[in-house]
Amino acid sequence: MNKVQKLWPTLKRLLAYGSPYRKPLGIAVLMLWVAAAAEVAGPILISYFIDHYVAKGQLPLAIVGGLATTYVLLELLAAALHYFQALLFNQAAVGVVQRLRTDVMDAALRQPLSAFDTQPVGQLISRVTNDTEVIKDLYVMVVSTVLKSAALIGTMLVAMFILDWRMALVAICIFPAVLVVMGIYQYNSAPIVRRVRSYLADINDGFNEVINGMSVIQQFRQQIRFGERLRAASKMHYTARMQTLRLDGFLLRPLLSLFSMLVLCGLLMLFGLSGEGAISAGVLYAFINYLGRLNEPLIELTSQQSILQQSLVAGERVFELMDRCQQRYGTETHPLTSGSIDVKDLSFAYRADKKVLQHISLSVPSCGFAALVGHTGSGKSTLANLLMGYYPVNEGEVRLGGRLLSSLSHRTLRQGMAMVQQEPAVIAESVLANITLGRNIDEKTVWQALETVQLADLVRGFPQGIHTRLGEQGNNLSVGQKQLLAMARVLVQAPQILILDEATANIDSGTEQAIQHALRLIRERTTLIVIAHRLSTIVDADSILVLHRGHVVEQGNHLQLLGQQGRYYQMYQLQQVGEALTAREESQSA
Repeated sequence: MNKVQKLWPTLKRLLAYGSPYRKPLGIAVLMLWVAAAAEVAGPILISYFIDHYVAKGQLPLAIVGGLATTYVLLELLAAALHYFQALLFNQAAVGVVQRLRTDVMDAALRQPLSAFDTQPVGQLISRVTNDTEVIKDLYVMVVSTVLKSAALIGTMLVAMFILDWRMALVAICIFPAVLVVMGIYQYNSAPIVRRVRSYLADINDGFNEVINGMSVIQQFRQQIRFGERLRAASKMHYTARMQTLRLDGFLLRPLLSLFSMLVLCGLLMLFGLSGEGAISAGVLYAFINYLGRLNEPLIELTSQQSILQQSLVAGERVFELMDRCQQRYGTETHPLTSGSIDVKDLSFAYRADKKVLQHISLSVPSCGFAALVGHTGSGKSTLANLLMGYYPVNEGEVRLGGRLLSSLSHRTLRQGMAMVQQEPAVIAESVLANITLGRNIDEKTVWQALETVQLADLVRGFPQGIHTRLGEQGNNLSVGQKQLLAMARVLVQAPQILILDEATANIDSGTEQAIQHALRLIRERTTLIVIAHRLSTIVDADSILVLHRGHVVEQGNHLQLLGQQGRYYQMYQLQQVGEALTAREESQSA
């Protein structure tokens, strides 16, 4: 009972997605009942023919021809109505899946970034694709079959009670047995179906991991190990599927066929024990025909339990994603008019047991230049992500342009701030689309940005120029070219605050100088926050924060920090020595 109560809200919510299609579904249901009536009328005609003509040895050609023609027309009518109702149900099913998939994608896009820290990509893809496709079967197969079976069973029961109520009572004895079988099937199949969906998601996640890491897998000859992992996941899915098939094979057709046979024996006994003429041969024929037809919709109803169970489990997974806490933003829609940044006593933890940042304070005036440095894991990127609003600030305070970050709307925050990451995302669209990203920016401005980041010559050499489609994840661009492309995105519409997360780490020194020149021009109207590994790129910063294990251990400009001869001084000296050795090796090799 608890399981039914748990699944009912999911079923109710899934069926609610069909509300915009009430009219076509209503027409389809009407067609089902008319088709069922036409199918049930056929045996009644034959019963009438047997009792009134065959039993009396009279076969008038005109009446026989009329009955045969009527029977054929009824069957044709039923077939045509079933065809058109199937089209209507499929139309509704495809529309439901389209709407549901859109809602799932919208929910996924609005998830906070913390959700993607632990959620494998393959699991999300499985919910958007496989699970929504399974839900389509709820309408195409389950709802259609239930309504079709209900119409057929209902009309047959009416016909049977009209023909002979005693035999009808014997025939309906099959229903309690079928309900028991359906209950047993529901109880045993639910956990198995959940495992099937979970294993399928694991397979998708495994394939996604293998495809994305194919170069590393082949480089270190790990094909066999990853292949074994995929085979293990596939085997678990196979084992679970076989459990459902064995359950279907035992509880569905064989058992229901046994019940039908027992009911048929009861009908024959009643016919034999009744007085002569109490039950005619035509009525017996009609009941045997109805029992054969009754058996099939009952089997279909019970067999749909498996599909219904899969649809409900898929619905649970989809709604679990849709009901998660979404990324929250403020309500202030007024654009940022200042690029000032004020951080007070900021602390943050991805997990409750370990803080990544502790008591960070920072003040950057509008059009200022601040830098974040530190070893890997010191918290630089985390601080940048918090400034971008990617994670909620729970301890401390962050103000942008004098306004609380949490009060800014999504539109205001994204228009006022931008970030160029070390590994920027490139979509499988044209160069123009990758730079404008849906913004209303003319091509002239885009070309100016490309000239600034020294990508113009490369783009002119493409087959369709700026309209050339880039490969998936920008696989026809180098890592440095991707960073330049991401820089051009920012330059076409400079924000109030720009964060560069190791954005010049993979470009040559000549291009870096051009970028530095562009950034100096941007600083006239934009605040810069730079996360730097190469300290030579931040010597002009107004303020440099040195982070170590989530704490600010030093703060000042370049000369001040060198004078302190602390951690920043050590980092700078090591880089100077490394650059000198590299230059010496290059001169010797030349």
